Amino acid sequence: MKKVKTIPNPDLFVQSNNKQGWNQPENRRHGFHNTYRLFRRGLMSRAKEIVMLEAKLDQKLEEAILFSGLCNLPSFSALVIAENGVILHQSAAKDFDPGLPHSIQSISKMFIHLIYGQLIATGLIDPKKIVSYYLPQVGSAYASATVQDVLDMNVTNDFSENYDDPLADCYREEEALGWRIPSLDAQEPTLEEFVISLTGQNLENPTDFARYKSANTDILTVIAAQKINLFEAIEQIIDAAGFEGALYCSISSDLLPAFSGGISLSARDLARFGLLLARTKNKSNHQIYGKNTSFTVNSVRRSAPKIFGREGQRYSNHLMTNGYWIGHAGYGGQFLMVDIEKSRSIAFLSVLENSSGYDETYMAEVIKKLEKLLIL
Repeated sequence: MKKVKTIPNPDLFVQSNNKQGWNQPENRRHGFHNTYRLFRRGLMSRAKEIVMLEAKLDQKLEEAILFSGLCNLPSFSALVIAENGVILHQSAAKDFDPGLPHSIQSISKMFIHLIYGQLIATGLIDPKKIVSYYLPQVGSAYASATVQDVLDMNVTNDFSENYDDPLADCYREEEALGWRIPSLDAQEPTLEEFVISLTGQNLENPTDFARYKSANTDILTVIAAQKINLFEAIEQIIDAAGFEGALYCSISSDLLPAFSGGISLSARDLARFGLLLARTKNKSNHQIYGKNTSFTVNSVRRSAPKIFGREGQRYSNHLMTNGYWIGHAGYGGQFLMVDIEKSRSIAFLSVLENSSGYDETYMAEVIKKLEKLLIL
């Protein structure tokens, strides 16, 4: 019998510069618009009920958006601004739509924020305990770190997340997340295998600045999976947010959600997620997630490591905050910013097509422009 002909999956197999097909610069825009169907494996779920948002454009806001130039950037995918039950603005690039799924990358980490708020409130997790209390098999990268320091990105270890370095550990992490295929003669690592294999020596952070590492989210995911059903937690969040479309999340070979960056949502549903976070401060008739409704508010107020290069911003309980808004950036050019006082949520999606896929100067400029739109 003639042998069946096969080729390595071009979307997932590693090519030049140690990047898989969908993340090559010339393919990245298509990749970010389609990761929900390109990753190795994934979860899809929809809400039981949809939180309705009435379109009511704000002319002053429209003028400010036009002046900002955000929607004219070559990288631009979509922008949605919502406040309470109203969409004040929505727009998208010609090759996209605000209702289509888009990779939100590290904004996904905010799901861990909500989940740990619940775990801590119910006494299932004590943030003061060290990681090895919950994971005795964990390696030296996290064994003596407290859960709180992991939540705050306040751990020093050997994991590297330098997007300009094609050999950084964050790319090896993608094999465990199901974003790429290792060489054909290698077995795909599980997410747990990956994170417990990481190493470190003195884990104490000697600086006042956060040590941003996506592996921190992975270790928190492994711990949380021992306490609750994470798929149920995701569906509870989806129902509370009232997404109109589907949430897609890549999952590892050991069936753990890739909260470090694997979620895809539409811009409108990302704005809805921001409104859900705002409801922890301003409770309404809409559902909230979990019992620890003060966790998000306290995360804004408490002392936490500073974010290098971003004046006044801190990393607190898997959120970015300046003491007023909460939010999170995403690899490739995403940002969610939420004013929890007046329940305004801004979802900005874009795709950088440079070699690394990230530009801190670009991200800092986007944040400044979104801040101006938040206060109008």
